[in-house]
Amino acid sequence: MPNAPGLYAAVARGSFRRYSTYRAATLAGTFTNTVFGIILASSFLALWQARPSLGGYDQAQAVTYIWVSQSLLVTVAVWGGGFQDDVQDRFRSGDIAVDLYRPVDFQGWWLATDLGRAAFQLLVRGTVPLLVGALVFRIQLPRHPVTWAVFLLAVLLATVVSFGLRFLVSITGFWLHDSEGVRSVMLVVSMFFSGALLPIALFPGPLGALAHLLPWAALLQAPTDVFLERRTGAALLGPLGFQLAWAVVLLAAGRAAQLLATRRVVVQGG
Repeated sequence: MPNAPGLYAAVARGSFRRYSTYRAATLAGTFTNTVFGIILASSFLALWQARPSLGGYDQAQAVTYIWVSQSLLVTVAVWGGGFQDDVQDRFRSGDIAVDLYRPVDFQGWWLATDLGRAAFQLLVRGTVPLLVGALVFRIQLPRHPVTWAVFLLAVLLATVVSFGLRFLVSITGFWLHDSEGVRSVMLVVSMFFSGALLPIALFPGPLGALAHLLPWAALLQAPTDVFLERRTGAALLGPLGFQLAWAVVLLAAGRAAQLLATRRVVVQGG
């Protein structure tokens, strides 16, 4: 089985080029993220004027949280999508069975495509809203140059964690024949526990403690906290280690589910 890094790099590049052809959709999505960012940032300003230092954030940090999270929503696919749409189409056509027996790793192939997609989305839908936010509002940019590199690493890990979650959802199609119902549930859970609606630091008591332990916290909360330099130096190993641990667990769970799915296809196919 060809598992050379060059193969997956080529798959990722192909995915990047594919998403770059959707210019109209990308521009519309970027505009939407920017408009929602302005609305949410204005709402947060009003809230933080009434409750200064809420959740340990000052006004500039709260507004920055909004713009960074808006920039990452599509990059880390908090709403789902990406490779999931392709996999679901292949379930409906029956081509999914063929995919499992190609001389390339099923999980690795889709991970490579998702990383290519994420790279394009970060380049366009990630940078433009953040630039607009910096021009319209007072936001807090990283003070240390190394923070930018660590932030990009956190975004990469967030994308892998997101892939792990979405891959598990897609794999349920081998048993349910259509994963749309599970995807809908995952969308609601992901939006709430990722911090897309409110920073997890604002969640009360046991709910906040639970949210900080779940994998969805690795999608937006962790990279945004890195960007805001809420942890520096050796303390950065905390959020990065949290993301890496969940990435390993979810990829391993996806691998196990894939093996079960392969066995199911063999049994049903005779």
